[in-house]
Amino acid sequence: MLSRALGSGWGVLLPGAMIAGLAYTDLSLMVWKVIIVSGLLISSAMIWHKQLRHFVLLPSCVAFVAGMWVIAMSLK
Repeated sequence: MLSRALGSGWGVLLPGAMIAGLAYTDLSLMVWKVIIVSGLLISSAMIWHKQLRHFVLLPSCVAFVAGMWVIAMSLK
């Protein structure tokens, strides 16, 4: 049941809220890049795990939203 809820909008809203909270901490650009790389590595590792495969949207959306934030920071 939880996997269906996280597969829909919650899989995007939860990481988005986490990144929005991190945006107020004034992290450096290098830390944001580490967050992006770790999100991509975790999501690629989760693809091959039998039970965690259903939650792969969470770390990939963290990487996506963090990448969007890095783009927004570099445009300033």
